[in-house]
Amino acid sequence: MEQRGIKLLAKRALDVGVAAAGLALTAPIMAVTAAVVRATMGAPVLFRQQRPGRGGNPFEVVKFRTMRDATDSSGRTLPDAERLTAVGRFLRASSVDELPQLWNVVRGDMSLVGPRPLLMEYLPRYNARQSRRHEVLPGITGWAQINGRNALTWEEKFDLDVWYVDNWSPTLDLVILWRTLRQVLSGRGVAAEGHVSMPNFQGTGRDDRSTD
Repeated sequence: MEQRGIKLLAKRALDVGVAAAGLALTAPIMAVTAAVVRATMGAPVLFRQQRPGRGGNPFEVVKFRTMRDATDSSGRTLPDAERLTAVGRFLRASSVDELPQLWNVVRGDMSLVGPRPLLMEYLPRYNARQSRRHEVLPGITGWAQINGRNALTWEEKFDLDVWYVDNWSPTLDLVILWRTLRQVLSGRGVAAEGHVSMPNFQGTGRDDRSTD
């Protein structure tokens, strides 16, 4: 078997082993989180949304809800900052809201490590180089997440994503997972300055950014 095939098998084995163990170990945390989300925000407990996976093919990402379904007097959805609850802010800062994505990893929709899956509407806004981030499975964490996360511009994030595509290995994934744990404990880079996460990406050359 060629070297890339061996690396892919090793990556998949790492994904399934760690994700399955993570689901088992964090089951009590997820049960408590589900109860708190239900009590403070109501149903549904989980946030589900179509995101682009490998090759840009859509899949349903799963997270814990962090925002209320709140609208203004005209029925328009309120800005994220007004819908994000105190519980949701904690879940984001601690990354507990991401735990259900371990199921996406077990299913094969995602990897533990890879470029973050963003919004389907961004696909036509990427240039050719930025689109290369979809050559691998999206990840719960990634090279961009441990090198600035939402403190980065979109262009900086995408450059780091493409670097990962060209340089990934099981060893690098282990390094990223270890550094992710340290970053989660520090709580750094959760939001861009002046935003609860990141502003929308409108295409290269603009100063906008998006939700992680």
